[in-house]
Amino acid sequence: MNANVGLRAVHLVDDDPAFWSMVEGQLTQLGFTVRSYASAKQLLDGTPEDGVPSCIILDVRLPGMSGPELQQRLKEVGSRVPIIFVSGYLDLPTTVRTIKAGGEDFLLKPVPPEQLVEAINRAISRRAATLPDERARDILLTRLATLTARERQVFESIVRGNTNRTIADGLGITERTVKAHRQAVMEKMRIRSLAELVVLAQRLGILDP
Repeated sequence: MNANVGLRAVHLVDDDPAFWSMVEGQLTQLGFTVRSYASAKQLLDGTPEDGVPSCIILDVRLPGMSGPELQQRLKEVGSRVPIIFVSGYLDLPTTVRTIKAGGEDFLLKPVPPEQLVEAINRAISRRAATLPDERARDILLTRLATLTARERQVFESIVRGNTNRTIADGLGITERTVKAHRQAVMEKMRIRSLAELVVLAQRLGILDP
C-alpha cells in the first residue's frame, strides 16, 4: 500500500450501518481516512473538499435523495470528487446513466474488499493526477477576477491580435489609456510577455486553442 494513502479520504454515503461499518473498518486498517454519512443530505451539508485526493462511495438507493440525485447536486455545486456507486440491485439503466454523468465506477453488493479497494485506489489516483492543473487554473481564475471590466476588455482584445490603436478606437479611449490598462493586466496576471498572455487566455478558455 502506498505510504501516502493516509493522506487520502473516502466519503462513504450509505444508510446500511452494517455495510458502512464493515467498509469503514477495512479501509481504516489500510490507512484511509474514512467519513461516513447515513444520507445524501448529510454529505451535502459538508461537501467534501475538492483540494485533496479523495473519492465518494455512494449507494444508489438512499432515503430522501437518491445516489444519482446527489451526483447531480454535487455537479451543480462544482464538486469534482470522483464517485463510486454501489448497489444491491442490478439496474442497467441506472448504471449507464450514472457513468455517463461522470461516475467513476458501479459495483454490486456485496462488494469483495479487493475489488472495492482497487476501485478506490484507481479513483483517487486519477483525482490526484488532475489536482496540480486544477490548482494552477484556480490561481489564474483568481487573478482574472481582480481585473476591472475595462481591463478585461483590453485583455480580450489584446490576445485576439488587436493593436493599441484598434482597441482605443473600439472602446472610445486613448492609446495611452489602453497602454495603462495593458500594463495593469500584465501585472495582475503576473506575466511578462504577450505570448504568455495568449497562452494564459487559451488555458482559461478565453481563446480557442
